[in-house]
Amino acid sequence: MVTRLPDAAWLNRSDLAVLIAALGAKNTRYVGGAVRDTLLGIPVKDVDIATPLDPHEVMRRLRAHAIQVVPTGIDHGTVTAVLAQGPVEITTLRHDVSTDGRRATVAFASDWQDDAARRDFTINALYADPATREVFDYFGGLDDLAAHTVRFIGDARQRIREDHLRILRYFRFQARFGSQPVDPQSENACAELAAMLKGLSRERVGMEMMNLLGLSDPAPTVARMAELGVLAVVLPEADVAALTALVAEEARQGMAADPLRRIAALIPADVPLAEAVASRFRLSGAQKKRLALAAGRDQQTAPLAARALAYRLGREAALDRLLLTGASTAPLDGWEIPVFPLKGGQIVARGVKAGPEVARILQAVEVRWVAGGFPDAGRVAALLDAEIEGLQP
Repeated sequence: MVTRLPDAAWLNRSDLAVLIAALGAKNTRYVGGAVRDTLLGIPVKDVDIATPLDPHEVMRRLRAHAIQVVPTGIDHGTVTAVLAQGPVEITTLRHDVSTDGRRATVAFASDWQDDAARRDFTINALYADPATREVFDYFGGLDDLAAHTVRFIGDARQRIREDHLRILRYFRFQARFGSQPVDPQSENACAELAAMLKGLSRERVGMEMMNLLGLSDPAPTVARMAELGVLAVVLPEADVAALTALVAEEARQGMAADPLRRIAALIPADVPLAEAVASRFRLSGAQKKRLALAAGRDQQTAPLAARALAYRLGREAALDRLLLTGASTAPLDGWEIPVFPLKGGQIVARGVKAGPEVARILQAVEVRWVAGGFPDAGRVAALLDAEIEGLQP
């Protein structure tokens, strides 16, 4: 029985129609996530096209039709068409010549099934004709999609040896599309070859973990990774129970999933450790700082009110601490962090000599202002009066 893509908004893009016309419908097929997600009724974010045309020929044809094109990965057959409604990656059909688990040497191919055979999972190796919308399935991806089964194409161990990152990708796709029971061959291969993850760049591992943790509820999958010994390879400090609790708290308070906050939940509340994990995953400086602030949640001598916490740490860090400790974020809804309405010059104008005493008064008034719930400038003036009067002999 022939399966065709159902109607979807992206299939009606006028700029995509121009692109297909430039390459020729017989030379193009939609592939991967756009096909998979359309069949599942999920909104499509990225559109990828496969073609038997050489990448240089692809570029020549697009430029002939005044379509901007960028050679983003031309050595591996990929160029990107810059279209009005979003970029589209176009990749020449390929087959692997050699792989080392981190990168592959490829040769261009002319057979669609050869290209499908080098992909990771059956549900990602679905192609669709842009003219007829007929779906081409070479490895049982349609059945796996219907059964919510994530399964490697062919020999799972071989697919992992070709690209070690596929272990983490397997669990990410399992968390997003899979159900029980899982494919035992795929899961056993991931467990057996988990040590291969050590050979990958930390940045790739960190990015894949962030992608996994950004899903709606990754906790059951992360727990399974721990059971299989996979999680211990990339994050041996992980506490899955804390992640489960955070996901539940986010859902209870209607907060969006946040992968960085979830990393904070997985690791103990230890600032040096948080900074080490951030370095291990090659996170940005801002991300490292945020992770360290979240890790400081157990160092408070007394719990701070939500707004006081936001004033001291910033809204994002405050939300992290509140959710990680099970506290309500409601006081921050629609609340803008105020600016302290007092400057050192105002204190000097009151006759206090510039220097350390001005700084001390400024800090003392600010502490009382925060404790008082951020009152208006009139109340700040009264607080300043009281502090200055306290200086009088």
